[in-house]
Amino acid sequence: MRVFVLAQRGQPLMPCHPARARQLLRQGKAVVHRTMPLVIRLKDRLEGDTQPVRLKLDPGSKGTGLALVREQPSGTLAVLHLFELAHRGRQISEALTARRQMRRRRRGNLRHRAPRFMNRGNKSKGWLAPSLRHRVDTTLAWVTRLQRWTPLTAVSSELVRFDMQALQNPEISGIEYQQGTLAGYELREYLLEKWGRQCAYCGAQDTPLQIEHIRPRANGGSNRVSNLTLACQCCNQKKAALPVEVFLAHRPDALRRILAQARRPLKDAAAVNATRWALANALKGTGLPLELSSGGRTKFNRARLGVPKTHALDAACVGEFSALTGWNQPTLHLQCTGRGSYQRTRLDKFGFPRGYLMRQKQVKGFQTGDLVKAQVPAGKKAGAHRGRVAIRATGSFNIQTGTGVVQGISHRHCRLIQRADGYGYFYQPQIANTDENQGRALHAALSLPALKGGVSRA
Repeated sequence: MRVFVLAQRGQPLMPCHPARARQLLRQGKAVVHRTMPLVIRLKDRLEGDTQPVRLKLDPGSKGTGLALVREQPSGTLAVLHLFELAHRGRQISEALTARRQMRRRRRGNLRHRAPRFMNRGNKSKGWLAPSLRHRVDTTLAWVTRLQRWTPLTAVSSELVRFDMQALQNPEISGIEYQQGTLAGYELREYLLEKWGRQCAYCGAQDTPLQIEHIRPRANGGSNRVSNLTLACQCCNQKKAALPVEVFLAHRPDALRRILAQARRPLKDAAAVNATRWALANALKGTGLPLELSSGGRTKFNRARLGVPKTHALDAACVGEFSALTGWNQPTLHLQCTGRGSYQRTRLDKFGFPRGYLMRQKQVKGFQTGDLVKAQVPAGKKAGAHRGRVAIRATGSFNIQTGTGVVQGISHRHCRLIQRADGYGYFYQPQIANTDENQGRALHAALSLPALKGGVSRA
Protein backbone atom coordinates (compact mmCIF):
# COMPACT_ATOMS: atom_id res chain seq x y z
CA MET A 1 0.00 0.00 0.00
CA ARG A 2 1.35 3.38 -1.02
CA VAL A 3 0.33 6.98 -0.44
CA PHE A 4 -0.47 9.14 -3.47
CA VAL A 5 1.70 12.24 -3.84
CA LEU A 6 0.98 15.46 -5.74
CA ALA A 7 3.36 18.27 -6.60
CA GLN A 8 2.77 21.84 -5.48
CA ARG A 9 0.52 22.59 -8.47
CA GLY A 10 -1.29 19.25 -8.49
CA GLN A 11 0.86 17.23 -10.91
CA PRO A 12 0.95 13.53 -9.92
CA LEU A 13 4.25 12.13 -8.62
CA MET A 14 5.30 8.60 -7.73
CA PRO A 15 3.41 7.17 -4.70
CA CYS A 16 5.50 6.89 -1.54
CA HIS A 17 5.66 4.60 1.49
CA PRO A 18 3.32 5.51 4.39
CA ALA A 19 6.33 6.08 6.66
CA ARG A 20 7.72 8.61 4.20
CA ALA A 21 4.35 10.35 4.05
CA ARG A 22 4.21 10.62 7.84
CA GLN A 23 7.69 12.09 7.87
CA LEU A 24 6.77 14.73 5.26
CA LEU A 25 3.62 15.68 7.18
CA ARG A 26 5.48 15.96 10.51
CA GLN A 27 8.17 18.16 8.95
CA GLY A 28 5.56 20.45 7.42
CA LYS A 29 6.72 19.73 3.87
CA ALA A 30 3.34 18.34 2.81
CA VAL A 31 -0.35 18.73 3.55
CA VAL A 32 -3.23 16.27 3.37
CA HIS A 33 -5.01 16.73 0.05
CA ARG A 34 -7.49 13.88 0.57
CA THR A 35 -8.12 11.40 3.37
CA MET A 36 -9.58 8.27 1.69
CA PRO A 37 -7.57 7.16 -0.12
CA LEU A 38 -4.75 9.20 1.40
CA VAL A 39 -3.33 11.81 -0.99
CA ILE A 40 -0.72 14.36 0.13
CA ARG A 41 0.48 17.48 -1.66
CA LEU A 42 4.07 18.72 -1.39
CA LYS A 43 4.64 22.38 -0.59
CA ASP A 44 8.12 22.87 -2.06
CA ARG A 45 8.28 20.69 -5.17
CA LEU A 46 6.96 21.58 -8.61
CA GLU A 47 7.97 18.38 -10.44
CA GLY A 48 9.85 15.11 -9.99
CA ASP A 49 11.07 11.98 -11.74
CA THR A 50 8.48 9.26 -12.35
CA GLN A 51 8.52 5.60 -13.35
CA PRO A 52 6.14 3.66 -15.61
CA VAL A 53 2.91 2.94 -13.71
CA ARG A 54 0.19 0.71 -15.14
CA LEU A 55 -3.41 0.42 -13.99
CA LYS A 56 -4.93 -3.06 -14.31
CA LEU A 57 -8.65 -3.84 -14.19
CA ASP A 58 -10.67 -7.00 -13.69
CA PRO A 59 -14.27 -6.00 -14.62
CA GLY A 60 -17.05 -7.95 -12.97
CA SER A 61 -20.81 -7.89 -12.57
CA LYS A 62 -20.98 -7.16 -8.83
CA GLY A 63 -17.50 -5.72 -8.41
CA THR A 64 -14.41 -4.61 -10.29
CA GLY A 65 -10.83 -5.12 -9.19
CA LEU A 66 -8.21 -2.44 -9.75
CA ALA A 67 -4.46 -2.72 -9.21
CA LEU A 68 -1.76 -0.09 -9.57
CA VAL A 69 1.59 -1.65 -10.48
CA ARG A 70 5.04 -0.27 -11.23
CA GLU A 71 6.67 -1.74 -14.32
CA GLN A 72 10.33 -2.73 -14.13
CA PRO A 73 12.69 -3.36 -17.07
CA SER A 74 13.00 -7.04 -16.13
CA GLY A 75 9.28 -7.61 -16.71
CA THR A 76 8.51 -7.82 -13.00
CA LEU A 77 5.54 -5.86 -11.65
CA ALA A 78 5.57 -4.30 -8.18
CA VAL A 79 2.08 -3.77 -6.73
CA LEU A 80 1.55 -0.24 -5.40
CA HIS A 81 -2.12 -0.28 -4.44
CA LEU A 82 -5.09 -2.65 -4.60
CA PHE A 83 -8.76 -1.64 -4.90
CA GLU A 84 -12.07 -3.49 -5.05
CA LEU A 85 -14.98 -1.45 -6.39
CA ALA A 86 -18.41 -2.81 -5.35
CA HIS A 87 -21.13 -1.79 -7.81
CA ARG A 88 -24.78 -1.08 -6.98
CA GLY A 89 -26.34 -2.25 -10.23
CA ARG A 90 -28.81 -4.51 -8.41
CA GLN A 91 -30.05 -1.64 -6.20
CA ILE A 92 -30.49 0.57 -9.27
CA SER A 93 -32.52 -2.11 -11.05
CA GLU A 94 -34.73 -2.70 -8.01
CA ALA A 95 -35.28 1.04 -7.49
CA LEU A 96 -36.32 1.53 -11.11
CA THR A 97 -38.68 -1.44 -10.89
CA ALA A 98 -40.30 -0.08 -7.72
CA ARG A 99 -40.68 3.37 -9.26
CA ARG A 100 -42.26 1.92 -12.40
CA GLN A 101 -44.77 -0.11 -10.39
CA MET A 102 -45.75 2.82 -8.18
CA ARG A 103 -46.24 5.12 -11.15
CA ARG A 104 -48.31 2.50 -12.91
CA ARG A 105 -50.59 2.14 -9.89
CA ARG A 106 -51.10 5.91 -9.55
CA ARG A 107 -51.73 6.43 -13.25
CA GLY A 108 -54.21 3.58 -13.26
CA ASN A 109 -56.57 5.80 -11.24
CA LEU A 110 -56.72 8.38 -14.05
CA ARG A 111 -59.36 6.93 -16.32
CA HIS A 112 -59.23 9.64 -18.95
CA ARG A 113 -55.48 9.89 -19.18
CA ALA A 114 -54.12 9.66 -22.73
CA PRO A 115 -51.99 6.56 -23.50
CA ARG A 116 -48.22 7.00 -23.36
CA PHE A 117 -46.91 3.80 -24.89
CA MET A 118 -45.87 5.63 -28.08
CA ASN A 119 -44.02 8.44 -26.27
CA ARG A 120 -40.82 6.50 -25.77
CA GLY A 121 -37.92 7.69 -27.91
CA ASN A 122 -35.74 5.33 -29.90
CA LYS A 123 -32.68 4.13 -28.02
CA SER A 124 -29.39 5.28 -29.47
CA LYS A 125 -26.76 2.87 -30.72
CA GLY A 126 -24.76 1.40 -27.86
CA TRP A 127 -27.48 2.09 -25.28
CA LEU A 128 -27.09 0.21 -21.99
CA ALA A 129 -29.58 -0.26 -19.19
CA PRO A 130 -28.93 2.06 -16.19
CA SER A 131 -27.72 -0.82 -14.02
CA LEU A 132 -25.16 -1.77 -16.70
CA ARG A 133 -24.20 1.81 -17.55
CA HIS A 134 -23.48 2.34 -13.84
CA ARG A 135 -20.76 -0.34 -13.96
CA VAL A 136 -19.02 1.36 -16.87
CA ASP A 137 -19.35 4.89 -15.45
CA THR A 138 -18.09 4.11 -11.95
CA THR A 139 -15.12 2.13 -13.27
CA LEU A 140 -14.19 4.95 -15.64
CA ALA A 141 -14.63 7.49 -12.82
CA TRP A 142 -12.00 5.71 -10.73
CA VAL A 143 -9.66 5.37 -13.68
CA THR A 144 -9.92 9.14 -14.11
CA ARG A 145 -9.28 9.72 -10.39
CA LEU A 146 -6.21 7.52 -10.34
CA GLN A 147 -4.99 9.26 -13.48
CA ARG A 148 -5.06 12.53 -11.52
CA TRP A 149 -3.20 11.06 -8.52
CA THR A 150 -0.56 8.87 -10.22
CA PRO A 151 1.60 9.23 -13.36
CA LEU A 152 -0.21 6.50 -15.31
CA THR A 153 1.45 5.40 -18.53
CA ALA A 154 -0.77 2.47 -19.60
CA VAL A 155 -3.95 0.54 -18.79
CA SER A 156 -4.61 -3.22 -18.91
CA SER A 157 -8.09 -4.68 -18.78
CA GLU A 158 -9.70 -8.08 -18.99
CA LEU A 159 -11.89 -7.92 -22.09
CA VAL A 160 -13.88 -11.15 -21.84
CA ARG A 161 -14.42 -13.29 -18.79
CA PHE A 162 -16.19 -16.08 -20.70
CA ASP A 163 -16.33 -16.64 -24.46
CA MET A 164 -19.64 -18.48 -24.93
CA GLN A 165 -18.87 -19.45 -28.54
CA ALA A 166 -15.56 -21.01 -27.58
CA LEU A 167 -17.21 -22.84 -24.68
CA GLN A 168 -19.80 -24.45 -26.94
CA ASN A 169 -17.26 -25.27 -29.67
CA PRO A 170 -13.71 -25.72 -28.32
CA GLU A 171 -12.47 -26.71 -31.80
CA ILE A 172 -13.17 -23.25 -33.23
CA SER A 173 -10.18 -21.85 -35.09
CA GLY A 174 -8.57 -18.45 -34.81
CA ILE A 175 -8.77 -18.09 -31.01
CA GLU A 176 -5.31 -18.03 -29.50
CA TYR A 177 -6.21 -18.82 -25.89
CA GLN A 178 -7.75 -22.13 -27.03
CA GLN A 179 -4.25 -23.22 -28.10
CA GLY A 180 -1.23 -24.30 -26.11
CA THR A 181 -0.78 -23.53 -22.43
CA LEU A 182 -4.04 -21.63 -21.85
CA ALA A 183 -6.31 -24.35 -23.28
CA GLY A 184 -9.15 -25.16 -20.89
CA TYR A 185 -8.77 -22.21 -18.53
CA GLU A 186 -11.83 -20.35 -19.85
CA LEU A 187 -14.02 -23.44 -19.37
CA ARG A 188 -12.84 -24.08 -15.82
CA GLU A 189 -13.23 -20.48 -14.73
CA TYR A 190 -16.78 -20.49 -16.12
CA LEU A 191 -17.69 -23.66 -14.21
CA LEU A 192 -16.20 -22.35 -10.98
CA GLU A 193 -18.35 -19.21 -11.21
CA LYS A 194 -21.48 -21.04 -12.34
CA TRP A 195 -21.46 -23.69 -9.59
CA GLY A 196 -20.35 -21.42 -6.74
CA ARG A 197 -16.88 -22.98 -6.30
CA GLN A 198 -18.30 -25.97 -4.44
CA CYS A 199 -19.24 -29.60 -5.07
CA ALA A 200 -22.59 -29.78 -6.86
CA TYR A 201 -23.56 -33.03 -5.05
CA CYS A 202 -22.44 -32.56 -1.43
CA GLY A 203 -21.70 -28.83 -1.28
CA ALA A 204 -18.11 -29.31 -0.09
CA GLN A 205 -15.98 -26.16 -0.20
CA ASP A 206 -12.27 -25.42 0.27
CA THR A 207 -11.33 -28.67 -1.42
CA PRO A 208 -9.91 -29.50 -4.86
CA LEU A 209 -12.76 -29.91 -7.34
CA GLN A 210 -12.92 -31.99 -10.50
CA ILE A 211 -14.89 -31.53 -13.70
CA GLU A 212 -17.71 -34.09 -13.77
CA HIS A 213 -20.13 -35.07 -16.56
CA ILE A 214 -23.77 -34.92 -15.49
CA ARG A 215 -24.64 -37.44 -18.17
CA PRO A 216 -21.65 -39.83 -18.24
CA ARG A 217 -19.56 -40.15 -21.37
CA ALA A 218 -20.19 -43.91 -21.23
CA ASN A 219 -23.91 -43.25 -21.74
CA GLY A 220 -23.46 -40.81 -24.60
CA GLY A 221 -22.80 -37.62 -22.65
CA SER A 222 -20.91 -34.82 -24.38
CA ASN A 223 -18.26 -32.29 -23.35
CA ARG A 224 -20.63 -29.36 -23.82
CA VAL A 225 -20.67 -26.89 -20.95
CA SER A 226 -24.34 -27.61 -20.24
CA ASN A 227 -23.36 -31.22 -19.38
CA LEU A 228 -20.49 -30.33 -17.05
CA THR A 229 -20.46 -29.61 -13.34
CA LEU A 230 -17.99 -29.67 -10.44
CA ALA A 231 -17.59 -32.46 -7.89
CA CYS A 232 -15.16 -33.38 -5.16
CA GLN A 233 -13.09 -36.52 -5.61
CA CYS A 234 -15.29 -38.58 -3.29
CA CYS A 235 -18.56 -37.75 -5.08
CA ASN A 236 -16.94 -38.13 -8.49
CA GLN A 237 -15.79 -41.65 -7.66
CA LYS A 238 -19.14 -42.63 -6.12
CA LYS A 239 -21.09 -41.44 -9.15
CA ALA A 240 -18.68 -43.01 -11.64
CA ALA A 241 -20.72 -43.87 -14.78
CA LEU A 242 -24.12 -43.77 -13.09
CA PRO A 243 -26.79 -41.50 -14.57
CA VAL A 244 -27.44 -38.53 -12.32
CA GLU A 245 -31.09 -39.62 -11.90
CA VAL A 246 -29.92 -42.93 -10.40
CA PHE A 247 -27.14 -41.40 -8.30
CA LEU A 248 -29.52 -38.84 -6.73
CA ALA A 249 -32.65 -41.00 -6.66
CA HIS A 250 -32.89 -40.61 -2.87
CA ARG A 251 -32.30 -36.82 -3.10
CA PRO A 252 -34.93 -35.44 -5.50
CA ASP A 253 -34.40 -31.83 -4.36
CA ALA A 254 -30.69 -31.95 -5.21
CA LEU A 255 -31.50 -33.56 -8.57
CA ARG A 256 -33.94 -30.80 -9.53
CA ARG A 257 -31.48 -28.11 -8.42
CA ILE A 258 -28.57 -29.54 -10.44
CA LEU A 259 -30.64 -30.04 -13.60
CA ALA A 260 -32.04 -26.53 -13.36
CA GLN A 261 -28.61 -25.00 -12.69
CA ALA A 262 -27.10 -26.86 -15.64
CA ARG A 263 -29.60 -25.25 -18.04
CA ARG A 264 -29.61 -21.80 -16.44
CA PRO A 265 -27.34 -19.16 -18.00
CA LEU A 266 -24.90 -17.25 -15.84
CA LYS A 267 -26.43 -13.78 -15.39
CA ASP A 268 -23.21 -12.23 -14.11
CA ALA A 269 -21.32 -13.45 -17.17
CA ALA A 270 -24.04 -11.99 -19.39
CA ALA A 271 -23.69 -8.60 -17.64
CA VAL A 272 -19.92 -8.64 -18.13
CA ASN A 273 -20.31 -9.58 -21.79
CA ALA A 274 -22.86 -6.80 -22.32
CA THR A 275 -20.53 -4.10 -20.98
CA ARG A 276 -17.12 -5.35 -22.08
CA TRP A 277 -16.85 -3.30 -25.27
CA ALA A 278 -18.45 -0.20 -23.74
CA LEU A 279 -15.78 -0.25 -21.01
CA ALA A 280 -12.98 -0.96 -23.49
CA ASN A 281 -14.03 1.97 -25.69
CA ALA A 282 -14.31 4.23 -22.63
CA LEU A 283 -10.77 3.26 -21.57
CA LYS A 284 -9.49 4.04 -25.05
CA GLY A 285 -10.94 7.53 -24.62
CA THR A 286 -8.53 8.23 -21.74
CA GLY A 287 -5.67 8.52 -24.24
CA LEU A 288 -3.54 5.89 -22.50
CA PRO A 289 -2.22 2.77 -24.27
CA LEU A 290 -4.71 -0.03 -23.63
CA GLU A 291 -3.86 -3.73 -23.31
CA LEU A 292 -6.80 -6.17 -23.55
CA SER A 293 -6.34 -9.64 -22.13
CA SER A 294 -8.35 -12.83 -21.68
CA GLY A 295 -9.76 -14.17 -18.44
CA GLY A 296 -8.02 -17.46 -19.11
CA ARG A 297 -4.62 -15.77 -19.09
CA THR A 298 -5.50 -14.05 -15.81
CA LYS A 299 -6.21 -17.36 -14.13
CA PHE A 300 -3.11 -18.93 -15.64
CA ASN A 301 -0.95 -16.13 -14.20
CA ARG A 302 -2.62 -16.45 -10.80
CA ALA A 303 -2.08 -20.21 -10.65
CA ARG A 304 1.50 -19.91 -11.93
CA LEU A 305 2.44 -17.35 -9.24
CA GLY A 306 0.46 -18.88 -6.35
CA VAL A 307 -1.68 -15.76 -5.81
CA PRO A 308 -5.01 -16.13 -3.91
CA LYS A 309 -8.34 -15.42 -5.57
CA THR A 310 -9.70 -11.88 -5.06
CA HIS A 311 -10.97 -9.25 -7.49
CA ALA A 312 -8.03 -6.96 -6.77
CA LEU A 313 -5.42 -9.70 -7.19
CA ASP A 314 -7.15 -10.87 -10.35
CA ALA A 315 -6.63 -7.35 -11.68
CA ALA A 316 -2.94 -7.53 -10.77
CA CYS A 317 -2.63 -10.78 -12.76
CA VAL A 318 -4.18 -9.39 -15.96
CA GLY A 319 -1.99 -9.33 -19.08
CA GLU A 320 1.50 -10.57 -19.84
CA PHE A 321 4.35 -10.27 -17.31
CA SER A 322 7.02 -12.46 -15.75
CA ALA A 323 6.69 -11.95 -11.99
CA LEU A 324 4.61 -10.09 -9.40
CA THR A 325 5.85 -8.69 -6.08
CA GLY A 326 4.22 -6.84 -3.20
CA TRP A 327 0.73 -8.31 -3.73
CA ASN A 328 0.27 -9.35 -0.08
CA GLN A 329 -1.01 -5.98 1.17
CA PRO A 330 -4.35 -4.56 2.40
CA THR A 331 -7.05 -3.89 -0.19
CA LEU A 332 -9.10 -0.69 -0.16
CA HIS A 333 -12.76 -1.53 -0.73
CA LEU A 334 -14.81 1.10 -2.55
CA GLN A 335 -18.52 0.65 -1.92
CA CYS A 336 -20.81 2.55 -4.29
CA THR A 337 -23.42 4.21 -2.05
CA GLY A 338 -24.88 6.84 -4.35
CA ARG A 339 -25.35 10.52 -3.61
CA GLY A 340 -28.77 10.39 -2.05
CA SER A 341 -32.21 10.39 -3.65
CA TYR A 342 -34.25 12.97 -5.48
CA GLN A 343 -37.39 11.39 -4.05
CA ARG A 344 -38.52 13.40 -1.05
CA THR A 345 -41.61 11.28 -0.27
CA ARG A 346 -41.33 7.82 1.19
CA LEU A 347 -43.96 5.34 0.00
CA ASP A 348 -45.39 2.17 1.46
CA LYS A 349 -45.63 -1.11 -0.43
CA PHE A 350 -48.86 0.02 -2.04
CA GLY A 351 -47.39 3.26 -3.36
CA PHE A 352 -49.08 5.63 -0.88
CA PRO A 353 -47.11 8.32 1.02
CA ARG A 354 -45.90 7.28 4.46
CA GLY A 355 -43.42 10.06 5.29
CA TYR A 356 -41.52 13.03 3.94
CA LEU A 357 -37.81 13.81 3.89
CA MET A 358 -36.14 17.14 4.54
CA ARG A 359 -35.97 19.55 1.64
CA GLN A 360 -32.36 20.53 2.40
CA LYS A 361 -29.37 18.22 2.16
CA GLN A 362 -27.27 19.71 4.94
CA VAL A 363 -27.87 20.09 8.68
CA LYS A 364 -25.39 22.06 10.78
CA GLY A 365 -22.86 21.87 7.94
CA PHE A 366 -23.06 18.05 7.57
CA GLN A 367 -24.81 15.86 5.02
CA THR A 368 -25.49 12.15 4.87
CA GLY A 369 -22.45 10.21 3.72
CA ASP A 370 -19.81 12.59 5.09
CA LEU A 371 -16.83 10.96 6.77
CA VAL A 372 -16.67 12.39 10.31
CA LYS A 373 -14.93 11.83 13.62
CA ALA A 374 -16.95 12.32 16.79
CA GLN A 375 -15.27 12.81 20.17
CA VAL A 376 -17.97 12.34 22.84
CA PRO A 377 -16.68 13.49 26.25
CA ALA A 378 -19.17 11.77 28.56
CA GLY A 379 -22.24 9.57 28.67
CA LYS A 380 -23.09 6.10 27.39
CA LYS A 381 -21.51 6.84 24.04
CA ALA A 382 -18.31 8.41 25.39
CA GLY A 383 -15.24 7.90 23.24
CA ALA A 384 -14.09 8.42 19.67
CA HIS A 385 -16.29 7.30 16.78
CA ARG A 386 -15.25 7.50 13.13
CA GLY A 387 -17.39 6.67 10.13
CA ARG A 388 -20.09 7.84 7.72
CA VAL A 389 -22.79 10.07 9.18
CA ALA A 390 -26.55 10.01 8.64
CA ILE A 391 -28.03 13.40 9.46
CA ARG A 392 -31.28 14.34 11.20
CA ALA A 393 -33.10 17.66 11.31
CA THR A 394 -32.75 17.73 15.12
CA GLY A 395 -28.92 17.77 14.90
CA SER A 396 -28.64 14.33 16.53
CA PHE A 397 -26.81 12.12 14.02
CA ASN A 398 -26.10 8.44 13.47
CA ILE A 399 -22.56 7.31 12.63
CA GLN A 400 -21.88 4.09 10.74
CA THR A 401 -18.57 2.78 12.09
CA GLY A 402 -16.65 -0.36 11.27
CA THR A 403 -18.30 -2.22 14.18
CA GLY A 404 -21.88 -0.95 13.86
CA VAL A 405 -24.16 2.07 14.04
CA VAL A 406 -23.79 4.57 16.88
CA GLN A 407 -27.03 6.53 17.29
CA GLY A 408 -27.78 9.88 18.84
CA ILE A 409 -24.44 11.71 18.43
CA SER A 410 -24.79 15.49 18.66
CA HIS A 411 -23.46 17.58 15.80
CA ARG A 412 -21.38 19.55 18.32
CA HIS A 413 -19.10 16.53 18.83
CA CYS A 414 -18.60 15.83 15.09
CA ARG A 415 -15.66 17.00 13.02
CA LEU A 416 -15.66 16.72 9.23
CA ILE A 417 -12.89 14.57 7.72
CA GLN A 418 -14.04 14.24 4.11
CA ARG A 419 -17.14 15.24 2.18
CA ALA A 420 -19.43 12.56 0.80
CA ASP A 421 -18.46 11.54 -2.72
CA GLY A 422 -20.82 8.61 -3.31
CA TYR A 423 -18.49 5.90 -1.97
CA GLY A 424 -17.79 4.14 1.28
CA TYR A 425 -14.24 3.12 2.17
CA PHE A 426 -12.67 0.42 4.33
CA TYR A 427 -9.43 -1.56 4.27
CA GLN A 428 -9.29 -5.34 4.41
CA PRO A 429 -6.08 -7.29 5.12
CA GLN A 430 -4.85 -9.52 2.32
CA ILE A 431 -4.80 -13.33 2.46
CA ALA A 432 -1.50 -14.78 3.61
CA ASN A 433 0.41 -16.79 1.01
CA THR A 434 0.72 -19.99 3.02
CA ASP A 435 2.49 -23.15 1.93
CA GLU A 436 -0.93 -24.81 1.52
CA ASN A 437 -2.08 -22.10 -0.91
CA GLN A 438 1.17 -22.41 -2.85
CA GLY A 439 0.81 -26.18 -3.02
CA ARG A 440 -2.77 -26.04 -4.28
CA ALA A 441 -1.90 -23.37 -6.83
CA LEU A 442 1.01 -25.48 -8.09
CA HIS A 443 -1.25 -28.53 -8.28
CA ALA A 444 -3.80 -26.51 -10.25
CA ALA A 445 -1.15 -25.19 -12.64
CA LEU A 446 0.06 -28.73 -13.36
CA SER A 447 -3.34 -30.43 -13.74
CA LEU A 448 -5.54 -27.82 -15.44
CA PRO A 449 -4.67 -28.41 -19.12
CA ALA A 450 -6.38 -31.84 -19.18
CA LEU A 451 -10.18 -31.83 -19.32
CA LYS A 452 -10.62 -34.36 -16.50
CA GLY A 453 -7.86 -32.86 -14.34
CA GLY A 454 -8.38 -31.21 -10.98
CA VAL A 455 -9.76 -27.69 -10.74
CA SER A 456 -8.37 -25.41 -8.06
CA ARG A 457 -10.68 -23.66 -5.58
CA ALA A 458 -9.43 -20.34 -6.90
